[in-house]
This record gives sequence, C-alpha cells and structure tokens, in this order.
Amino acid sequence: MAFLFNKFQDAVRILAKSPTFARYRRKLQFEDDINLLFMYTSYNRLGKNADEADAEEIIDMASKASFTDQQMQVQENVHFQIKNFCTVMDEILLPGSAVPMTRPVKRAELSLRLKDSIGYSLDVKPSQIPHNEASQGLYLNGEANVGAVIAIYPGVIYTPSYYRYIPGYPRVDARNRYLITRYDGIVIDAQPWGYGGETREIWDSSTMQDTRPDTDETMLGKALENNALERRNPLAFAHVANHPTEETVPNVMVCPYDFPLTEKDLRIYIPNISFGNAEEQKVRRLGSSWFRGSSRNSWLDDSDSDGPVLKTLVLVATKALCDEEVLLQRPLWYYSVDKDED
Repeated sequence: MAFLFNKFQDAVRILAKSPTFARYRRKLQFEDDINLLFMYTSYNRLGKNADEADAEEIIDMASKASFTDQQMQVQENVHFQIKNFCTVMDEILLPGSAVPMTRPVKRAELSLRLKDSIGYSLDVKPSQIPHNEASQGLYLNGEANVGAVIAIYPGVIYTPSYYRYIPGYPRVDARNRYLITRYDGIVIDAQPWGYGGETREIWDSSTMQDTRPDTDETMLGKALENNALERRNPLAFAHVANHPTEETVPNVMVCPYDFPLTEKDLRIYIPNISFGNAEEQKVRRLGSSWFRGSSRNSWLDDSDSDGPVLKTLVLVATKALCDEEVLLQRPLWYYSVDKDED
C-alpha cells in the first residue's frame, strides 16, 4: 500500500507544478483542487483492497476525465464516507428500530466510540499555532488515511441572495471568524453552532439570536422548521481548524459536499440548516461511477436526474494523519463576503 501511495503522491506533485494552473488563479485553482480531491478520495475509497492497477487507473482518470465527471465522483466518494459515518452513529445511538429514542450517550463517550469504529475522532484544545487568534485548535485523535473526511463544517447556510441577512453584514468578517465561503458563493456561518451540544434537538430560531433586525421571521422559521439535528455530532468541528504558519504545511483541504436531501435517514447527522429555504436547490447527477461494484443507487446514477441538496463543506485529509493538529490552508479561490473589503 505504501508503494501505491508513493506513486499517487508523485502524480499529485506533477499536477501541482503544471504551468496551466498559474494563469487563471481562482477558477483553475478550484479545478485543481477538485482534481486533487478526486485522487485523494478515490484512493481512500479503494481501501485495503487496492492494487497497483487501481492506483494507475486513478492517476490516468485524473488526467483524462472531464472536470464535471471528476466533480461528481468526488461527491460520490465523500457521500460514501458520510453514509458510513451515519451508519456508525445510528449503531451507537439507536438501541433498535422499534425504539425511537436515542441512547443518553454523552458527547465525549460518543466521540470515543466513534474512534473505536472508524479509527479517529476529534478533540478541541489549545492550538500549537503561535498566533493570537489561534487560541483553540482542532486535533485528530487516532489515525486517518489520506482522502478521509476528517470534519464537517457546521452552521447556517446562506446563498448569495441572502448575504444581507448574515449578522453584521456588510462587514461580516470583522466580527465573525467562523464564516467560510464555497467556490459557488455559498456561505456557511458556524458561529451559531458553537461546539454543538449534548442532545438531539430541533435547531430553531433560538440559535439565531444575533440575526439582523430586519430579518423576516416567517422566512427564518420556515428555513429552520422541523430540522432536528444531532448536536453531539463528533465531526462537526471543521470551523475550529486553524491555518498553518509559514513553517508548517496544511494537512487537510476544503471539499464542497452537496448532501442529497432524499437521504432523509441521514439528514439528522448533517450539522447545517439553510436560511431562506435554500434546501430546495437541485443538482443534476451526471456521469457514471468507475468504481467496481458501485450500485445503481450511487450518487452518479443518471437514472436519478434532479434532486434537492444541502450545499455543505467537509475537510479531507491530504496526508495520512496520526494524533496531530488539523491545519487548513485557505484556498486560492476563496473570496470574502465582506462587501467593504471586496
């Protein structure tokens, strides 16, 4: 497996040095990121059954597959991991299908039991980054392979048409370090989520106490209605990850993840709510999965045309991790929501 990973890393380094990606900074950097995520997550999905032919196929497809096909394969690979995570959570929290109530498991215990199942969990403790804004840091407890989904970015999702409702707008960055922007302009505000909680609960408007005064309460209520979320989610800490110093390198990267809302049994483990009913957005599922044994119900099944999605973010490991601080580099395609600064 180490031999295969070395070949894979060589391909990543060659791609990173390509002069093509130096021309159009933002757009091509995003395409570059998707290309890397395609290789990282595909490699992870191969697991222990990987052979040299599989690794060669990933590298070959990374150079030949269209951007759209790579993007959709990344979605399938991430969704594959998210489904496994949700299955483990159900096994820990649900004593049986006939009993609707979850077990009274504390968040710390839940985190330990998750580690027993998938090999890692997350801790929040003082950061090793020497910066006054890096007081708390995110740490991986255990071991995770390259391409693993390390954390989910929690919070309230805003589409560009609802930017004005972000607390503090237009100078939102000045008062909130827990905002992040996807390449498509979707903003996630993790500040209301905080560090989660100790229960499974309806995440209602009481979590939005700092909403702008001119917010339409009926619209807000509609967006948050019936969204029971698992506040003990052990992976909902992506917003705590710090940026590395010049002397250190990042070990995770941002990955856009469009959670399919048709997966109703999994929804409770996705730590996000949409502002302004944005959950009605749809995505076209195109292409075909190259993984042997992928079911016809995969993310890329073109028989399932349009479906509503929740536009979220996850952090994906760019190297094998073991008991270390999670460090995230802000992507080159990132732009600020702060209108005054833009």
